[in-house]
Amino acid sequence: MFKFLHTADIHLDSPLQKLERYEGAPVEALRQATRRALENLVELAVAEQVAFVLIAGDLYDGDWKDYNTGLYFVSQMRKLREAGVAVYIIAGNHDAENRITKTLRLPEGVHFFPTDGPDTVHLVDPDVAIHGQGFAAPSVRKDLSAGYPLADPGYFNIGMLHTCATGREGHEPYAPCKMEGLLSKGYDYWALGHVHQREILHEDPLIVFPGNIQGRHARETGPKGCMLVTVGDSGRAEADFRPLHMIQWEKIEIDATDAETGYDILDIVSNRIEELLKNNADLPLIVRVEVLGKTRSHLELTADFEHWISEIRSAGIDSGNGRVWIEKVKFHTFPHLENKTDRFADGPVGELLHYLDELQTDPVLLKKIGEPLNDLMSKLPRELRHGSDALCPDDPEWLSELLHQVRPMLLRCLMPGGDAR
Repeated sequence: MFKFLHTADIHLDSPLQKLERYEGAPVEALRQATRRALENLVELAVAEQVAFVLIAGDLYDGDWKDYNTGLYFVSQMRKLREAGVAVYIIAGNHDAENRITKTLRLPEGVHFFPTDGPDTVHLVDPDVAIHGQGFAAPSVRKDLSAGYPLADPGYFNIGMLHTCATGREGHEPYAPCKMEGLLSKGYDYWALGHVHQREILHEDPLIVFPGNIQGRHARETGPKGCMLVTVGDSGRAEADFRPLHMIQWEKIEIDATDAETGYDILDIVSNRIEELLKNNADLPLIVRVEVLGKTRSHLELTADFEHWISEIRSAGIDSGNGRVWIEKVKFHTFPHLENKTDRFADGPVGELLHYLDELQTDPVLLKKIGEPLNDLMSKLPRELRHGSDALCPDDPEWLSELLHQVRPMLLRCLMPGGDAR
């Protein structure tokens, strides 16, 4: 019997996503999170006395010019060498654009697979054959696995591959492959990387995405870590997830249907945060809040978004006992308007509502109304043109969301008394 760790997408020293500008953001903790998660990986490898560690791509995060990132990695690898743990790495798309990966000398016991074709490393005691190939360029569109050799008889065969598999939302379609192609190699375990969500694609043999070791933004929620793989005397592998993350990202959706006022929303937010704290040990949490539903509180919320965003953040601080920070608040609510707008259905208000409904569901129309905004983009500050909060006049989904926010403002101006509730 022997054990090994399968990890990927470490993205060491991944930059912050503009969080410095938010009051109360755990900036320093986030800066150090990927390093602390890597330290947890090293400690786990030593504690479990694993035979080796596999890193299936994206060790680094783009073209870093600071050698301290690479030197820190070397210091952690030296700890594994001293414990007798070898490390095998393939370059992913981010590593391929990183000069540190190409020039920094790594300690003995750390093996980088070539990028010009697949190679195989044979181990003795345990008898393992590890097959792998890294990315030679940031964008690889062909199926690298097609060139991998068939399994070597008498060995436990592992394939390392940085891939989108058959495609995963939110990930570039790099090195695509099919399940049939992977299975045809006859390997006992496929150690995949690139997809940041943990996923077991196949049970026997195991084909696994371990996910990344530390969530970096609101789309990377939940526990993050690696797979501890145990190979029994029968030669069959079993994989157990082991968390490594230092900060956990979460998203909570608030059903505002029964909320009469904005303060009812705050009560719901506080209750949900208390639930998160109970279920997540002692880790700090970064939370995105989305308020959803058809609610009588809609117009109160939309009348002053900034006020209610601040109130929700305050509720997070109050309920979170210093462990919760609200990263962003998004509103996707609708007003109770039927009774008051029915009598205007055939008039100008009804026509406006009908046109807004049509716009929100028609990508062609949305594109047309977004075109005039494109001319303004070059004149805007960089932070409004890049990143998660960027203006996106060529994105139908972004424009639809904008119309959703504008709708209640227009109705408040047009409805008698200025109150559409």
